[in-house]
Amino acid sequence: MAAFAFDALRLALQTGTMLMQAQQVVAMRTLGMMGGWNLRDGETARMVSEKMAAFTESSAAIHTALTRSKPPLAVAAAALKPYATRTRSNARSLSRRGPG
Repeated sequence: MAAFAFDALRLALQTGTMLMQAQQVVAMRTLGMMGGWNLRDGETARMVSEKMAAFTESSAAIHTALTRSKPPLAVAAAALKPYATRTRSNARSLSRRGPG
């Protein structure tokens, strides 16, 4: 039971972190589209294509976890990972670019 509680807490913290970073990315990209944040060339197109790639990876991870009879928390963690990886990377790279 303790292992389940720990895994549930870890998943909740990972999800919360990803959601916080996603909001940071949205804010920096929105500011960038208005000229208030330095963006890389093609950032607008990148934000659409990366979501499609993350969805594909997440779907594949869910499928793999389910076919291996993983518990629900492991399936949820596998689904979250592609999104969390991208939001962490985007938050880090965009925050380094700074205001424009």
